[in-house]
Amino acid sequence: MSNTEPAASPPKPIKPVISETNKPFWDGCRDHKLLAQQCTSCQEYRYPVADVCPNCLSKDFEWRELSGTGELLSYIIIHRGYHPYWALRVPYNVAFIQLDEGLRMFSNIVGTPNDQLAVGQRLKVAFEQRDEDLVVPVFEVVSKT
Repeated sequence: MSNTEPAASPPKPIKPVISETNKPFWDGCRDHKLLAQQCTSCQEYRYPVADVCPNCLSKDFEWRELSGTGELLSYIIIHRGYHPYWALRVPYNVAFIQLDEGLRMFSNIVGTPNDQLAVGQRLKVAFEQRDEDLVVPVFEVVSKT
């Protein structure tokens, strides 16, 4: 008889709440497409998703695929894992990204060491499978400043 305990399964990431409003965004991520709502009244893109355009208050919109390219505006490096999933990934970055379409979003930059990140770097979207049913947009550096 063995006293060894079974190996613990790796911690699961915190999952977003999927609603009728944001489901097309997450479906797009699963298909490796970065989607955003575009108001059909004023043409303003909006992210995060919303039921009403913050620019003109219209409820009319269409989902559009974005270029997925942008610029690193700012970032921080996290050195403490506040959740078991992230504790295995420290240190990791949280980046503030300006997409070419004008939207801004927070994400992670992958494939470049944290000490080589610099404001102004050009980025492109990539997609990371975080769980069997969760794919999130992350970004890669395409050019240095």
